Amino acid sequence: MLTLKDAHDPEPSPATTADEAALLERCRQASLQLLRRNTTAGGVLAATPGALAESRSYTRVFGRDAAICVLAMAGSGDAELEAGAIASLDALARGQAPNGQIPKYVDPAGTEADFWYLGCIDATLWWLIAVDHVRRQGRDAALRTRWQAEVDKALQWLQAQEHQRFFLLQQNEASDWADIMPRSGYVLYTNALWFRVKSLYELPQWEETRHHFNHLFHPFQRDLPQYKRSRLMGHYARRGKASPGLYLSFVNLSFAGDEGDVLGNVLAVLYGLAGDSMAQQVLKTLRSGGAGTPYPGRAVLNPMDEGHELWRQYMARHQQNHPHQYHNGGIWPFIGGFYVMALALMGQRELARRELVQLAQANAAADWRFTEWFHGRTLKPCGMAGQSWNAATFLTALNALETGRYWM
Repeated sequence: MLTLKDAHDPEPSPATTADEAALLERCRQASLQLLRRNTTAGGVLAATPGALAESRSYTRVFGRDAAICVLAMAGSGDAELEAGAIASLDALARGQAPNGQIPKYVDPAGTEADFWYLGCIDATLWWLIAVDHVRRQGRDAALRTRWQAEVDKALQWLQAQEHQRFFLLQQNEASDWADIMPRSGYVLYTNALWFRVKSLYELPQWEETRHHFNHLFHPFQRDLPQYKRSRLMGHYARRGKASPGLYLSFVNLSFAGDEGDVLGNVLAVLYGLAGDSMAQQVLKTLRSGGAGTPYPGRAVLNPMDEGHELWRQYMARHQQNHPHQYHNGGIWPFIGGFYVMALALMGQRELARRELVQLAQANAAADWRFTEWFHGRTLKPCGMAGQSWNAATFLTALNALETGRYWM
């Protein structure tokens, strides 16, 4: 957990108008109600149950969604949510594969575990982050050793995928939360989470992970890495490109992503991977690129069209991932919560408060739909209603602004 003493030159907490304060309070209450409604004896579901949600498997306990919800639920003081947080981690632990991988999702009844097409690497990372959070926030001393066998297996599975000179995780294409985006090899978002896990669990080569993260995903700096393969990959990644003011979304052998991954960059700021100068540059670039306009936050700043060299046919499946849609430039309120926290942590509290109000407006849209995502141009509410992680990241961001404590 970070606190405001870790923030850089924080501004005083800004004044909030009566209407804004009322909106934030209403969103707080609506968020708590949504989490309670979506919490079952088997864990917190990705979205509110219903025929459509069931048909699309949103009535499952997702590794990443549930873990992000646990960050708001554990330590909330709400007995129902506290129990739901533990139940969620229990359900995912029961579905753990023999090799240690935490599933993409599990059926709360315990009859199904899914691991996606090419693996789902970030579910295991988020689960470990959530376990650490519960252990720190839980009042029951037994939680400090709960899930230890599963934790050990999960860490072993991840370490088996760590490159032994870069100390970064390697992954298949489209195998994290942005599961119809062509990111592969070394992925920014995944390795920001890996750095967080390594710091929480005091794993070896923590500093080496930070070093190679900054050289590989931001190869535009003057100092070149000593490792020759890192220099070559950096050469390929920056060839023909100017510095985008952000970390690249992924780096593979001879190609890289410069679409402007908002979540990956925000996590790099939140988890301390970016130094002061880079962190401020990232936030400046995100702001000028419209990451929070009109709601926080967009998935990418520069959506790919069908003529882009990285476009894949699967991105057009169900007409879902065309420009300004879904992972390819859609607006995801759950990302907005992390964006608000990054702004606040770096001292931009007035802007963070304004973005938090806009985030509340996003959750309130379409009669408090808590919509999964909005079209980046038309702002049409899209995807599934009643998204648990929308509520959770709003509450976590609100808590950060009110108390100076950052749970992420």
